[in-house]
Amino acid sequence: MHNPHPAGGFPGNNFDGVWQAMDELRSRFEKRSGTRAGRGEVRAAVLALLAEQPMHGYQIIREIEERSHGSWKPSAGSVYPTLQLLSDEGIVSTEESNGRKIYSLTEAGREEVAEAKGSVPWEPGGSAPGSGFAALPKAGVELAQAAAQVGRTGSAEQVQEAVAVLDEARRKLYSILAQG
Repeated sequence: MHNPHPAGGFPGNNFDGVWQAMDELRSRFEKRSGTRAGRGEVRAAVLALLAEQPMHGYQIIREIEERSHGSWKPSAGSVYPTLQLLSDEGIVSTEESNGRKIYSLTEAGREEVAEAKGSVPWEPGGSAPGSGFAALPKAGVELAQAAAQVGRTGSAEQVQEAVAVLDEARRKLYSILAQG
C-alpha cells in the first residue's frame, strides 16, 4: 500500500514547514526586552528584590532579567513609575547616593512582602512572566518537537493518534481561556 505522506504523516520529504512552525511558536512566546508585563507583575518583582537589599532602578531591571534567565526584562518605563507609585504609597523610601536614587522597603513595604508569602515572579508559582508565562513557550516548543518526532518516525496510526492528542490539547487550552 502506498503512503501518500512519505515522511511518516507529513507531506513532502523535508520538515521545513514543521521547523518553521516551531520557530513561529517560539517567537510568539519569547519575552523581548521592554515587553509589557502587568503592573502587578512589575510591582511583585520590585518588592521581592527590595526585600533582599536596597537597589537603584537599573539594578532592579538587571536583577529581574538575570533571575528570569533573560525571559523578562522590564523597561525603565515600567520600573520607574512603579517605584514612584510605591514611594507615593509609603511602601518604599528613597535616598540619594552618588547621584542615584536608592530604593528601600519601609515597614509597610516589609509587611506587604510578608503577605505575599515569599512568592517571587521569576520562580515556579510566582505571579509574573518568569513563572508560568516563561514555562509556556518551553512546554510549547517541547510539544512541537515531540509532534515532529512522531511525524518523522511514527506509523500512520501513531500519527493519527498524535493528531487526536494535539487536537484535544488545543481544545483544553482554549477552555482555560474561556474560564477566565
